[in-house]
Amino acid sequence: MNTTAATHRPAQPIKLYGTALSGHVHRVRLLLSMLGLPFEIIELDMRKRDNRAPEFLARNPFGQVPVIEDGDLTLADSNAILVYLNERYAADPARWMPRDAVGMARVQRWFSVAAGPLAYGPAAARIMALFGLAADPAETVTRSHALLAVMEMHLQQQPFLAGPTVTLADIANYAYVAHAPEGSVSLDGYPHLRDWLVRVEALPGFVPMVRTAIGLAAVA
Repeated sequence: MNTTAATHRPAQPIKLYGTALSGHVHRVRLLLSMLGLPFEIIELDMRKRDNRAPEFLARNPFGQVPVIEDGDLTLADSNAILVYLNERYAADPARWMPRDAVGMARVQRWFSVAAGPLAYGPAAARIMALFGLAADPAETVTRSHALLAVMEMHLQQQPFLAGPTVTLADIANYAYVAHAPEGSVSLDGYPHLRDWLVRVEALPGFVPMVRTAIGLAAVA
């Protein structure tokens, strides 16, 4: 399966503000790589609250990563950035975002999953482990498995989240599922989900997200 290279290229490398530990940042980096676009990563130290510094808040008042700067454009929100990059630079935007109403709605549905159940399930469980938060992770782990069970059933029927071919839906959901074990959310019981991860990882231009020490121990 081939990705589509960009037909238009930015006049200068796109600046990507974020941290290598963020799945939200990784999904943007992943699409940038798959589209073959030049970009520069500006690493922020979240422990030092670089995302709350005045100069960053001027880029995104919510203080969230990622943010991109593409020439005069500053844009926040990972899913919004995915849509922008696809529509602005992909040789065939329909390859990542279907043009028909049903196909577009299916991708949007999985954007909502990425911003909701995924963020408050596997992503949240990982954050608790990564930063040693005092909160009891049991409820978050339970929510995570409820989501993964739904995804497993869904992927029994088709190879990718929104249909037979890869779309932005897969890019938006990949990282936090792949790194769920870092939050004590095992993927052992989800063979179709694991197969889906392998399919995404086989795409040209794929780049992995950094694994933490917790993550390396989880897969050892």
